[in-house]
Amino acid sequence: MKKYFLLIFFVLVTSCQKEENDDQTTEPVWKTKQFDFNHNGLVRSYILHKPENFAENSPLIFVLHGFTSSASSIMSYSQMNKIADENGFMVCYPQGTALSTGQTHWNANLEMSSIDDIGFLSQLVSKIQTSFKTNPNNTFVSGMSNGGFMSYTLACNKSNIFKAIASVTGTMSGKDWLTCDPSNKIPIMQISGTDDETVPWDGTMSTSYGWGGAPHIIKVMDYWANLNGCTSNEKIDFPDINTSDKSTVSLTKQKGSPNNNEVWLYTVTGGGHDWPGSFGNKDISASQEIWKFFKQHLK
Repeated sequence: MKKYFLLIFFVLVTSCQKEENDDQTTEPVWKTKQFDFNHNGLVRSYILHKPENFAENSPLIFVLHGFTSSASSIMSYSQMNKIADENGFMVCYPQGTALSTGQTHWNANLEMSSIDDIGFLSQLVSKIQTSFKTNPNNTFVSGMSNGGFMSYTLACNKSNIFKAIASVTGTMSGKDWLTCDPSNKIPIMQISGTDDETVPWDGTMSTSYGWGGAPHIIKVMDYWANLNGCTSNEKIDFPDINTSDKSTVSLTKQKGSPNNNEVWLYTVTGGGHDWPGSFGNKDISASQEIWKFFKQHLK
């Protein structure tokens, strides 16, 4: 009988130890993975890339796709994962929702949608920061076209969360231009092609559905430069290393801000609605320039 009770005791102890060990098992190692996130009863998705050399307190960069596009598409052509691997930051590619017409979009204070993308992206940041302990002071957002519009919307409404933005071929929506009142002054980066017919850099975009209304992109840059208290300019002309793209690039930096915030405008003369380095101009890599900009403003 005594041996019987000893046997039962041994089985129970072994079972408890196994359960304890099972509780301590970690999720299999992953590098790029899609997740779901329930926001206001709507299940949203996003792709997260975590470099092998990722460490707590590293930066977090959001990359937003354009109108009718997808998270996987911009992840592919931006090649931001490669830059993240080289520099140890985390990248998030959220997925926009579809309109009734089936086109995926971001609601950058537009008239075509009632989706709360400001709330979704802000709460998604909080979830990722909590789960992976990324640095709240080094959380940035970038985007292509409609994703660039949304980046400005977040600059106007959530500058306490997103500490700098980079827009590629985007601009401010009409409502954002009229109502923007950011709580914090943050750095701004813009890449625009002078021959962009989708989002014309001269501010002549149609006001239908709330898209147009902002002026020439140079005036938009001046707005953010004045807001940041920039006092000086620096212009850089990039070498025309690829003449076949029939475009050249110059960079105007507005500097001298008391907070060291800068406003950068990349003018792609002869460029269209493109992501330089991937399609269109090949003299620069938009993704490399975005990281260069964010890296300069790390806290």
